[in-house]
Amino acid sequence: MRNTKTLVAGIAGVSMLLLAGCSQGGTGSTSTTTPAAAPAASTTPVAAAPAPFDKPGVKVAIVQQSGQGDYFQQYLNGTKKQAAALGIDLSVFDAQGDNATQATQLDQAIASGVAGIIVRHGFPDTLCPGVNKALKQGIKVVIYDVEIQKCAPDAVQTQQSDAKMASLVLDQMVTDVGTGKDVGYVNVAGIAPLDRRDVVWNQYVSKEKWNQLFYTGTYTNSTATDTAPMVSNALRANPGVAAIYAPYDELTKATLSALEQNPDLKGKVKVYGADISTADIELMTAPDSPWAATGATDPNAIGAAVMRTLALNMAGTVAKGATAEFPPILITQDFLRTKKIRNMVDLRAAEPSLNISDISSANWIPAVTF
Repeated sequence: MRNTKTLVAGIAGVSMLLLAGCSQGGTGSTSTTTPAAAPAASTTPVAAAPAPFDKPGVKVAIVQQSGQGDYFQQYLNGTKKQAAALGIDLSVFDAQGDNATQATQLDQAIASGVAGIIVRHGFPDTLCPGVNKALKQGIKVVIYDVEIQKCAPDAVQTQQSDAKMASLVLDQMVTDVGTGKDVGYVNVAGIAPLDRRDVVWNQYVSKEKWNQLFYTGTYTNSTATDTAPMVSNALRANPGVAAIYAPYDELTKATLSALEQNPDLKGKVKVYGADISTADIELMTAPDSPWAATGATDPNAIGAAVMRTLALNMAGTVAKGATAEFPPILITQDFLRTKKIRNMVDLRAAEPSLNISDISSANWIPAVTF
């Protein structure tokens, strides 16, 4: 009944290995997606599901800090598709980037009678009271990309391998521009995945003897729009940078926009980012695009994998406090152009490793693909 086939499962507290990325924004209201609302699963389960999934209509909520932006929209699509395949009645709470609202919505989710909750992005100070309240009431909680282990150690933690994501891209940056160069940095402190990437960035700055001329950026419900003028101002003050690292695709988009506002720098600055979407692919492959490389996963697959992790947790096959980490791949502009990749469908066909339907799975879970 509980014969799982997870590749690296978080049973008895052992870390699980999965896959992920980062982005943002949303609708503020609470919506419910019934099982019939999303596409059907691509894989038929071979075993009867354990409780509570032996009956349809299990109530689950996702409480997200923000749902706007390519990555977050794809992530939610994957979450919905996997929930539908499991017969889950999924409620979506979107705080639109407001931390106090996210805390309130977490309380609302708890009060709604759900059996499981995914908490996606946000801040420990505002989320830990609600997470611990849910756990105390017997609600299973899976966290995605929030550093919450210290204040809510019994929650299951999922996150991308941000250190790997950063190192893949920065290794490519070293290859492309070399050591001892003037560089720029676009990031925001206080966001868990961006903080993890920041640690690696600082290691590379020291090791490669890069001279960081500026550090700018902001995280809002319109990150790309709000960050672009900040980067443009930084470029006007520091036109000699050879490369810029912007480790989140909304920040990368802001950087590209800023470079367009500084035409004198055309062809002189390379940009290195994170995450991938059809819109990102179009930006990377556009003529004269400075976006040279990105570290990424398929956010649809991540959303589905986190939902499967919650299902395993609810079925009793994941230990308290287990951690699941999702490894990324490197995607370069040259690769996209050579393979004539124009969208996520093309990319998935060219990079099958992005499909992680066999990770955090079981023979009773109909894993979905994209």
